Amino acid sequence: MATAGHVDHGKSTLVRALTGTDPDRLAEEKRRGLTVDLGFAATGLPDGRAVGFVDVPGHRRFLANTLAGIATAPAVLFTVAADRGWQPQSAEHLAAVDAFGIRTGIVVVTRADLADPAPVAADARARVAGTTLHDAPAVPVSALTGAGLDVLRRHLAALADSAPVPDPHAPVRLWLDRAFTVRGAGTVVTGTLTAGTLAVGDTLELAPEGQQVTVRGLQCFGAARDGVRAPARVAVNLRRVSADAVGRGQALVTPGRWRRTDTVDIRLAEPADPSEADGPGLPGAADARALPGEPLVHCGTALTGARVRPLGGPYARLRLHTPLDLHIGDRLLLRDPGSRRLTGARVLDVAPPRLTRRGAAAARVRALADLPADGRDPAVHLGLRGLVRAGELAAAGLPHPPGAVRAGEWLLDPARAERLRAALRAEVDAHGRARPADPGLPLAAAAHRLGLPAPDLVPALVTTPAPAPVPGGPEQPPPDLVVRDGRVFGAVDETLPEALAAVARRLEEAGRDAGSAFHAPTRPELDALGATAQALAALVRHGVLERHGTGTGAVHLPGGSARRAAAALRDAAPRPFTVGDCCRILAVSRRVAIPLLEHLDGAGLTRRDADGRRLVVDGTAAAEGS
Repeated sequence: MATAGHVDHGKSTLVRALTGTDPDRLAEEKRRGLTVDLGFAATGLPDGRAVGFVDVPGHRRFLANTLAGIATAPAVLFTVAADRGWQPQSAEHLAAVDAFGIRTGIVVVTRADLADPAPVAADARARVAGTTLHDAPAVPVSALTGAGLDVLRRHLAALADSAPVPDPHAPVRLWLDRAFTVRGAGTVVTGTLTAGTLAVGDTLELAPEGQQVTVRGLQCFGAARDGVRAPARVAVNLRRVSADAVGRGQALVTPGRWRRTDTVDIRLAEPADPSEADGPGLPGAADARALPGEPLVHCGTALTGARVRPLGGPYARLRLHTPLDLHIGDRLLLRDPGSRRLTGARVLDVAPPRLTRRGAAAARVRALADLPADGRDPAVHLGLRGLVRAGELAAAGLPHPPGAVRAGEWLLDPARAERLRAALRAEVDAHGRARPADPGLPLAAAAHRLGLPAPDLVPALVTTPAPAPVPGGPEQPPPDLVVRDGRVFGAVDETLPEALAAVARRLEEAGRDAGSAFHAPTRPELDALGATAQALAALVRHGVLERHGTGTGAVHLPGGSARRAAAALRDAAPRPFTVGDCCRILAVSRRVAIPLLEHLDGAGLTRRDADGRRLVVDGTAAAEGS
């Protein structure tokens, strides 16, 4: 839990009373009696569970440190002194709690021994009613006399029981708040683990630099651990990094599971209480035009500058001076360094498109408006992009959308896939009309014509599942495209062009005249039959012929010859058999037998030993699988 509240409202004194540990560790803090930096302490609940506290400064001069402590806290102790009531930093800290979306907390009315806490408790409850802390109970205490501390501890136990349990399998992003060197151990960093699991031996990335580091050791509340699940305060002993290279604002992240970006599209949060027009919230309805041109941006313990481009209404684009590792749905806090106004925002896109055309910003607003409040709708994001690598969605914190068309590392929006499929059908038809003797559009050419980044995407369009049939409705037509031998053909128009059909008939007659099912005409014979290289390639693509071998040693056999040859050798060849045995059984010459056997070897249908003899491998599979 983080503390929050106006300066000198008893945050550190409360933590000390609960834990027995003074969170003010710096000499300057002890001399001035004022919290300057983040302090840390822990205590045990009656059932043995541990609760850690991050004590934050209350003075406005140290607001950056305050926000670094609040931003990563799963819960908050919000303090208001009974003898002082609501103060300017009370409102400022509440705005930060609300902006960071902290829903778990307790309002603690401190110094209950100095004034009646009831009026202050009622006022504080009214002020938090419109924020994420609207369900927080108000508990009066006196750290001096101990009054109310037992009640507060019971509320802490109840809070621990009801708090949401983070996903232990979520990717890690540990925002660092301290870094130091321990003699004999090396570099140690600390932070609040809000999701995921850390374990000794894990390899992580130090963000935003991208340096790979290894977890050498772990501690949680001072005890050594092999693994730690969120939520927890952790100290991480790192291997392969010096303490000078790490510090507050950096993060340890699971490699490949976060988008490191310097440009994000955001939606501003509505002000929690419009009556606070002169307070820390954004006045009136959320409007990006009210933002400063260059706000400070807080995320986790990180702080960076940014430039704002209002897009319209509550939507804006931020260009960050320092990249951050983000997910869609992350919360940011924008701070005006002049007026100190604080504005919450949600990240809607971590890889937004460029806006270069007239009207692009307005179109972008319409697209962003289709997203839910947290931006986390993978189907909408895929629809906006049309095509995306699956790893990019995962790095943005999104699951694979249902119904997406998968092609290797790519995901296609179903609607775009259907449009591309129609365009592919038209391209295949156009290719067939333009080159009737060379049917089938090559995959690379199809990808180029459709504007796709990889030929592997084209078969996914061909195999896109048809819509589910409607009961009682018309039957769905069969697929009208097929992929074969690296080309796309029209499945419903498999008739050979007349010129090719004539060549196929002449080759078939030549085989019958030769009296062999494995007749492979020589090059002069092919020329005499009018079988040009282009015609032969087209007949191979149609499955009329098979080509075996390469270069001048290639032979063309009738379609299905390899399957029939494997079956014949299985039935009639000795075990093992020679090339001569193959020539005798199939009634072919060595010119035909050798490339055919090499094909069978490569297909795993036959196996050649060191003496050059062969065995048919699993004759049934050979007969059926070639």
